[in-house]
Amino acid sequence: MSNNIKEDLLLFNELVDVFLEEERLKPVTEYIEPNNVQQLLDIKLENNGLSKDKFKEALKQLILNTPKSSSKLFFNQLFGGRHSKAVLGDLLAAILNNSMATYKIAGPQVSVEKEILCQVYKLIGYNKNPGGTFPTGGSMSNFMSLVMARDKVNLEIQQKGITRKLVAYTSENAHYSVSKNASFIGLGKSNVRYIKSDLYGRISVMEFEKQVEKDLKNGFTPFYLNATAGTTVLCAFDNVNELSKCCKKNNMWLHLDGAFGGSVIFSDKYKRLVKGVNLTDSFCFNAHKTLGAPLSTSILVVKDKQDLYNSFNSKANYLYQTHGNEFNLGQTSFECGRRNNALKFWTMWKAIGLKGIASIVEEQFQLANAARKYIISNQDYSLYSFDDSLSICFNYKNFDPEDLCTKLFEMNSLMVGYGTFKKNRFIRLVIVNGENSLDDVTRFFGILERFTEEHQEHIKKI
Repeated sequence: MSNNIKEDLLLFNELVDVFLEEERLKPVTEYIEPNNVQQLLDIKLENNGLSKDKFKEALKQLILNTPKSSSKLFFNQLFGGRHSKAVLGDLLAAILNNSMATYKIAGPQVSVEKEILCQVYKLIGYNKNPGGTFPTGGSMSNFMSLVMARDKVNLEIQQKGITRKLVAYTSENAHYSVSKNASFIGLGKSNVRYIKSDLYGRISVMEFEKQVEKDLKNGFTPFYLNATAGTTVLCAFDNVNELSKCCKKNNMWLHLDGAFGGSVIFSDKYKRLVKGVNLTDSFCFNAHKTLGAPLSTSILVVKDKQDLYNSFNSKANYLYQTHGNEFNLGQTSFECGRRNNALKFWTMWKAIGLKGIASIVEEQFQLANAARKYIISNQDYSLYSFDDSLSICFNYKNFDPEDLCTKLFEMNSLMVGYGTFKKNRFIRLVIVNGENSLDDVTRFFGILERFTEEHQEHIKKI
């Protein structure tokens, strides 16, 4: 087949039309056992290419059998739905195919990224000398913050390695990337302290202070705290204001991981949940998790951009040949050939404005409130989560949540997961799809209730 972009874009539109109609009619994809995929779909790569018709059919079957993670019955992960203006930006980024390393190869796209970052600085109160970048995801944002914190202790670590007994802190409910990142930077997983949380899933300030005091007495150097705005399971928001006091006292880097809940900065009503964000050294959030932007749309900002330069700036005469560091974004990012992940968020923001983004955030909290009210008003449900959360954690009757979620998935009824907090296991319904309405949330509970009634003999009990 020929390499013809216009022809293939016509095919793309044809396939998308088919997929969107299938998503509307059949929001949960029919389950295929992993070992059966190769037998049912044309996955194998051959020496010779396919004809146009066979190629189109292979693509059609592949997309129609892929989980529909933007459908109105997908509640399984911390992302869902799609905002059309953000999708438009992502498609344009693919066509443009710029690397964001230098102004010479990205041109005005550099200004697009810098404008988004500038507006985020204003929203969170980074006023003096801020910097930022678009990493590949929340895990990478956390990684970069940890590298900067390490280098803040002593820049010679980059050359000589870690020679002091450094120790980092995070919540017992924090994202698992904290542990991986500790290994990557040479800190060691055993030098991460996981601080107990309170009954609401927030890191205990008192336990944190006690652990710092203990480590100081034992000759350790506390240097980093990873706090969370929206923990993975409960969507709990740590008390940044109070945590910052101990960090400031002990010269520790304070990073706020807002991958899940950080988008509240756009809402005047809910930004109180990250009160004190201006006191942090770095902050990140994922627009793909709560705002409907395609994967991956992650933003990391730092209070002092010099920290980005100190940790990620490298000489490369073959690359940085024009303009200054201010416009060569590769000087402040982990990657070199970094994809343009800013454009999709810019097209969305440009189209609907700050007020439109705030509306998305606030409508999701309203839906979450409605879901909690439904559970509280029905004696067959047990609620395990709290107000001001986009995670609705519950159990239904005496059904085992793990087995129920698995059977809902394997029998093509719902995509929803389960979680654990303080030895309680429960279903975790996440409200992150900006396209969903109250009817869609009500529909979720109706499907779950009918499913358990029809299959109760085959679902494990607790």
